[in-house]
Amino acid sequence: MSATTLPHAFPPNVMARLRAVADIDPDLIAEDFTDPRTRAALADTEILITGWGCPPLDGSVLAVAPRLRAVLHAAGTVKSLVSEAGWRRGLLVSSAAEANALPVAEYALGMILLAGKDLFAQRERYRAARTFEIGGIVDGIGNHGRRVGVIGASRIGRRVIELLRPFDFDVSLADPYVDATQAAALGVRPRELHGPEGLFATSDIITVHAPETPETRHLVGRRELALMPDGAVLINTARGSLVDTDALVAEARSGRVAAILDVTDPEPLPADCPLYDLPNVLLTPHVAGSQGNEIARLGLVVVDELERLITGRPLAHAVDHAGLERAA
Repeated sequence: MSATTLPHAFPPNVMARLRAVADIDPDLIAEDFTDPRTRAALADTEILITGWGCPPLDGSVLAVAPRLRAVLHAAGTVKSLVSEAGWRRGLLVSSAAEANALPVAEYALGMILLAGKDLFAQRERYRAARTFEIGGIVDGIGNHGRRVGVIGASRIGRRVIELLRPFDFDVSLADPYVDATQAAALGVRPRELHGPEGLFATSDIITVHAPETPETRHLVGRRELALMPDGAVLINTARGSLVDTDALVAEARSGRVAAILDVTDPEPLPADCPLYDLPNVLLTPHVAGSQGNEIARLGLVVVDELERLITGRPLAHAVDHAGLERAA
């Protein structure tokens, strides 16, 4: 992993637990696999702890790591980390994606609540007028009965649904892999994406949590945005490619819908992109995932997994290669 990631994922208390159960060199931080010292260490490595900044574990890496049997990833997806050669070897792979899902879901919940109060537009009006009527009623805002559409029952999508339960929302879910019975168990209404009763047409706030695949590229495009009711809000914390940026620019410029984007396509957006300056668009710089003290949670997952591995217990967060393609 990168040298900047290590102290955040493994602060002193977490590093102490790690050193108590494994023979590691805490001074060896491998940022690539070409360094002679790293390649020498790989010859004896049985378990590799990885994180943000780790290069792919391709055939050339595996060739100099004959004893490697497990990869514990102190981050989210391993799609670009573990190569087919690694899966063919039968590596045990664990990911802290479950832990990384927590702050993303919390971000989404916060933005849903704020969007329901129309907070960003209210801020703009207050800033412009520099006054307001005390006791005045603002029509059309509030979270009582607000219709929320969740796209994707991923780890994050399911956590968002869970976090929404204490509130008075009407929650719908669109996911081709979730049937009516499973949706009922989640406490949500299943919907298709399109049509007059589809998720886009019936949601005041839509939050995107689907995986990035060729099929989900521009999942939210001109057709989908046009279906959204006037005043609806789109929230994207998944991947930027799921939203057609040009289509969103056109729709947001009209002022008909609003957007809250923590991820974009491209990322970052060009400096002249209109989304920076539109009052109905809030851009944040890819901060929904683990940041600051939240990163230590990822290291804790790895230490827990290591303890399970060396005591012969199954991994709690093992990655299923077969289901990896459609995982967010």
